Amino acid sequence: MLNTTNSNNYNYITKHLELHILGGIKLNKLEALRITLSIQKPKEYNILRHSLDLYNDNQVEKFTRKVAERLEIGTSVVRRTVQELTHELENYRFLLLEKEAELHKPYFKELSATEEKEAIKFLKRKDLLLKTNELIGKSGVIGEPTNRLLMYLIFTSRKTNNPLHCISLGSSGVGKTHLQSKVSELIPEEDKVEITVLSANAFYYFNRTELQHKLILIEDLDGAQAVLYPLRELQTKKRITKTVVHKDAKGTTKTIHLTVEGPVSVAGCTTQESIYEDNSNRSFLLYIDESAEQDQRIMHFQRLLSAGKINEEQEYKSSALLKDVQRVLKPIRVINPYAEYLELPQLVFKPRRTNSHYLQFIESITFYKQYGREQQVNEDTGEIYIETTIEDIEEANELIKEVLLRKSDTITGATRNHLERLKTYLKDNNQTTFINAEIRRNLRIKETTLRRYNKQLLAENYIQRIKKAKTKSYCFEVVDVQEYDTLKEQIDSALQSCIAKIELAISPLTRHSQNGEVKNKKAN
Repeated sequence: MLNTTNSNNYNYITKHLELHILGGIKLNKLEALRITLSIQKPKEYNILRHSLDLYNDNQVEKFTRKVAERLEIGTSVVRRTVQELTHELENYRFLLLEKEAELHKPYFKELSATEEKEAIKFLKRKDLLLKTNELIGKSGVIGEPTNRLLMYLIFTSRKTNNPLHCISLGSSGVGKTHLQSKVSELIPEEDKVEITVLSANAFYYFNRTELQHKLILIEDLDGAQAVLYPLRELQTKKRITKTVVHKDAKGTTKTIHLTVEGPVSVAGCTTQESIYEDNSNRSFLLYIDESAEQDQRIMHFQRLLSAGKINEEQEYKSSALLKDVQRVLKPIRVINPYAEYLELPQLVFKPRRTNSHYLQFIESITFYKQYGREQQVNEDTGEIYIETTIEDIEEANELIKEVLLRKSDTITGATRNHLERLKTYLKDNNQTTFINAEIRRNLRIKETTLRRYNKQLLAENYIQRIKKAKTKSYCFEVVDVQEYDTLKEQIDSALQSCIAKIELAISPLTRHSQNGEVKNKKAN
């Protein structure tokens, strides 16, 4: 029998010969069985070492005669032993290939009846989004109540035909990657692909449908610069194709097409918003909470974790339930009967793409609530679908308000955060003007960073340089302290106006013939 205990030195011992296969066997070329073999008589030191292909009959025949001559043994014995060894190695190689295929086989968890029932029961709750957000918090995500629910719903949209994408933005060390990784832990392992660094052609060599309805997680977009273009095409066109030259088994050169199908949902983290503008336009921009209150929440959690006072069993159960919830969601079409009444604020940049994202986000909320909705059938096509409700739109408006606010801003997120901190500082100190040295000292900002912020704020006329009358020195002042609050009110008013239009549309005027009066009556 073939002894494979030592993976680098297989043994095959018979009554007449002792054989050792040095270095094992290769699994990548099934058309050959090339080995390095040492052969000797038992308990003798006359050893013959040779490399040969056991599938090459000429090599095997020459080797048989050489062994018979060197070891002084019959050729029939050597030939039979080599044939038996070839058979054993062949079977063992097939066994290794089966094990390797099993290891690389995608993992799919089969839910038990109890797990499936519990997940569906959870999805039928009236306050589904509220309870989902609570479970996300219990699973170990600290703070960020809006961002974490937004990210979870965006990740859920991977199961639809029009998935959403997100980019987490913030300064270094504030927890962008941590938030993404913690929320992604609530997505089943079989539905996500985690990537740190990609080569330029990496995406083209996935299997054609390997990425369909998957969540692609990029730890840092700086490590994916080589694939930003195919990534954008995969987001927009839902497929990428590359034409390459390939030689077939006969050596004939042919042109083949490498195609990878989507759709996919893509999530990444970066500190450099302006560098990835084309990718940002296709994604929801989630700005990490960098407030002092969030710092305190995170540090308090870290202390409790170090003290062993975190309920890890509760975290595991919450995470497991949300994973099971993802597994029971089924593909189904969503129709929004109120879509024609939904108009974005005119202040939003790139309104065409943003409007598409807004409608898709509403549909993703409806999709997530599919077990709480009555399924309907299109009489013409027989297709099953569910409909969006006003409640879905109101919840989407509340969650997406900050995203629309950022997309309506003329300055980057980091500069906006600095400006709002600056306004708070001036208000607390009853000041209207400031100088750079004062801001660097009190807000603890590096000189180069502050210069970059001021350059953008001056260019966009958010601050202006003025000259003091007494000292003739220069200082800065904020042009309009209320501009951001005004922008918030305009966006909120626009979203509320959409809801009002819908409520008016579903409450048509009904004329009563009894007295000729016109009365408002809600239609059933």
